[in-house]
Amino acid sequence: MKFLSQLMENAGRHFGENGRFKRLYPLYEAFDSFLFGSNQTTETAPHIRDSIDLKRIMTTVLIALLPCTLMAMWNTGYQANSALAAMGIAGPEGWRGAIMTLAGCDPASLLSNFLHGALYFLPIYIVTMLVGSFWECVFNLIRGHEFSEAFLVTGLLFTLTLPPTIPLWQVAIGVSFGLIFAKEAFGGVGRNFMNPALVSRAFIYFAYPAQITGDAIWTAVDGVTGATVLSQFAAAEPGQALGSINVTWMQTFLGTIPGSMGETSTLACLFGAAVLLITRIAPWRVMASTLTGGLLCAMFFYFTGSDVNPLYNIPPHWHLVLGGFAFGLVFMATDPVSAAHTHTGQWLYGLLIGVLAIMIRVANPAYPEGIMLAILLGNVFAPLFDYFVIQANIKRRTLRHG
Repeated sequence: MKFLSQLMENAGRHFGENGRFKRLYPLYEAFDSFLFGSNQTTETAPHIRDSIDLKRIMTTVLIALLPCTLMAMWNTGYQANSALAAMGIAGPEGWRGAIMTLAGCDPASLLSNFLHGALYFLPIYIVTMLVGSFWECVFNLIRGHEFSEAFLVTGLLFTLTLPPTIPLWQVAIGVSFGLIFAKEAFGGVGRNFMNPALVSRAFIYFAYPAQITGDAIWTAVDGVTGATVLSQFAAAEPGQALGSINVTWMQTFLGTIPGSMGETSTLACLFGAAVLLITRIAPWRVMASTLTGGLLCAMFFYFTGSDVNPLYNIPPHWHLVLGGFAFGLVFMATDPVSAAHTHTGQWLYGLLIGVLAIMIRVANPAYPEGIMLAILLGNVFAPLFDYFVIQANIKRRTLRHG
């Protein structure tokens, strides 16, 4: 390791201010930071000295996302293998079928489910990372900025919000749009006013709705439809919400249901929440207020009832395990850049997201998954919340000491 460190240090002279390759310094710094981390530390007051840095923060978030990632691969394979078994088909077609002949397509096999799901998850993730890294490289070289580990999280979050059947070219276009127009256009890392992963997902949602909505996209088997639980609720007869679905609350909690690859398991999201809260990476006020806002709005609709809209009759505790509510609450709403920063602002921000997520889900059946739009709108209002909170504090202190 000392030899490699010395080798990198010697090579660094050529990428410095007077080096021959100074324009390529961001590439050198990215590789050096990946291997050894930053060598810049604070030594004197009043600078903050802490063991945490951006690299450790992103690593912690990646660890928190690990259960959702593993569940994404397993459940994608489980849904596909279950569909194939029901149809009496031995395996999928094409190159995936050739690989699956090694492990079979048994829905009772952990290895088979995981391998089959990985054949859909990994290509999407690889395309996301390659295209995203390209844009990161282009803008960093133009600006002379250092590479950041933040895109590792953004790329994984984006992948986890997608269905397994999405065309790879749409993945490339979506992540390009999100990075360019929600991040790089505003200055890069730490300056995005919206969550880039959600902007990427929203772009695909509105630009290519046929590949991101409907019942035929959630099971990775051609010709097989598998409605999400939210879609089943929406299609129910008024007053027969729970009787219209074919899954239990525990199944939705565990995540063994059709849906976006990484958003189905509330249990996996809870593990991620525990990691982020224990390490103090994510603000607990945002999580608590989003949960509170969602429950209050769900209770309002449930006790109000409706003779026309079956989504009114979903019990409040069901809303917590449906769609991407838990995933958005834990990983998206708590984004340290696009979320509110003041304590009071975080409460207002989270309440807005929780209320809007359920309101969009229930009151507008055309968008049964409301958490994405709710968080993006919350991102827009977050600076406003912080502004009014700060102004109120200034005014209060002025009156106190004036």
